[in-house]
Amino acid sequence: MKIKEKLTVGRAGLDSLFRSAVALLLSLLVSAVIMAACGYNPIQAYGAIFTGSFGSLRGITQTLTQATPLIFTGLAFTFAKKASLINLGVEGQMYMGALGAVLIALPAMGLPGPVHLMLAILGGMAFGGAYAAIIGFLKVKFGSNEVVAGFMLNSIATYIVGYLLNGPLLAEGSNIAQTARVAESAWMPRIFSKYQVTYAVFLAVAACIFVAWFMKKTVTGYEIRCVGMNKDASETAGIRVGRSLVIAMCVSGAIAGLAGVNQVLGVDRRLINEFSPGYGFNGIAVSALAAENPVGTILAGVIFGVLRAGVMELNRTTNIPIEFVDVIQAMVVVFVSAPLLIRNLGGHLSRLKPARGAKGGAVQ
Repeated sequence: MKIKEKLTVGRAGLDSLFRSAVALLLSLLVSAVIMAACGYNPIQAYGAIFTGSFGSLRGITQTLTQATPLIFTGLAFTFAKKASLINLGVEGQMYMGALGAVLIALPAMGLPGPVHLMLAILGGMAFGGAYAAIIGFLKVKFGSNEVVAGFMLNSIATYIVGYLLNGPLLAEGSNIAQTARVAESAWMPRIFSKYQVTYAVFLAVAACIFVAWFMKKTVTGYEIRCVGMNKDASETAGIRVGRSLVIAMCVSGAIAGLAGVNQVLGVDRRLINEFSPGYGFNGIAVSALAAENPVGTILAGVIFGVLRAGVMELNRTTNIPIEFVDVIQAMVVVFVSAPLLIRNLGGHLSRLKPARGAKGGAVQ
């Protein structure tokens, strides 16, 4: 019985992987057609993106720099989705995570580097998790729609951060809305001193693996998955649905907060107003491409990191608008969210194979 269950799970995983791969290929193909229809050369565009992402050490590190927050935000969205929650507040939770980290990292507390860094990371996770808990509380207590609540809280978070950066936290003598540099003892170590990629990329990978283990091997993870599949049946079985929903949102927000922590402590080493080019919302596309698989989020984040890193080369060497990268990301979501289209396409492709008669000849 267990062997059959494992085979079923394995087939389902391969089916999800196939759909994601086909969705990615279709998005690239349709985007190429749109580029060509607009008078641009898609081969030149994809060549520039590939060169900008992998053509040099700078390109590779830039790809990983862009992929790191996308892995975090994609994982945050995936975690909430396991409880059947659509967390559109990831962007705001990332901002609050950045704020929590910088409040601890700014003062020189006289602590050893690892201790100060760890406190700043935990502070960012706490701020992100607490901010996401508001959404969970509103849903459980008042039946609020988490999509609307999360979207509105994004604006509130960015306004709060913007106010603080233009007022109490503004760096002395700065004309830009940003803080002073965080204390060196709280810096996230960089893999290469000349580039912005930090060891947070390994933290992101570890987080994905941990979430996959947590969901399959712990009681709390099992309860969250049960609630995501059927709230009424879970409640009948004695699972506290409200508790599971709030926990799912808290953990999702804490993971989103890590994306902000990385930007503040590692990439910029200060909090800059509007530091995110939309990492929180792009996490939805990352999660979709990963088929809501925590481990698959790693590869999906790197793929979108490639697109983001290649934008600079695309802008520098061609006259092709960089907005086409957003078109590719949008197409990924469209095709991934249409599994019947992918399945029917696979069926049509299989029927294209020539049928053979009993003697090996083609059937006329």
